[in-house]
Amino acid sequence: MAPPRAYWKGSLKLSLVTCPVVLYPAATTVEKTKFHMINRETGNRLKQQMVDVETGDVVEKEQKGRGYEIGKGEYIEIEKEELEAVQIESNHTIDIDNFVPRDEIDRRYLNNPYYIAPDGKAGADAFAVIRDAMKDKDRVALARIVLTNREHIIAIEPL
Repeated sequence: MAPPRAYWKGSLKLSLVTCPVVLYPAATTVEKTKFHMINRETGNRLKQQMVDVETGDVVEKEQKGRGYEIGKGEYIEIEKEELEAVQIESNHTIDIDNFVPRDEIDRRYLNNPYYIAPDGKAGADAFAVIRDAMKDKDRVALARIVLTNREHIIAIEPL
């Protein structure tokens, strides 16, 4: 079996201490059985089409856009350039903001588990210091990371 592939590479930052780290998904869907929609008569795979909900007409790719609903059935069209202008760019840093007792985090807010590990020997010592301090004090780090152009609040827990 091939070693897991890093989902994200960057730095873990705590005040003036920074160490290179990698993020690995803790769960995978690789072995999940996938089904496709097919035409029962021909056995061919089906594709989905975008359809205007009011007219029932098929909408071609070049006619497709994005809109923000401001009222029931009322939208403001958002241009691709406008979305690109407000996208958050990743600085490839996990910024630790503070530490909290483990029991203060409601497990219902946790949804995508990852493993974080030092990236190479250079950051191993700094990573171990942060990890061991959290373990000794029974604390979890609350941090911010940008993934897929969105900022996420994450909990880093030593295991």
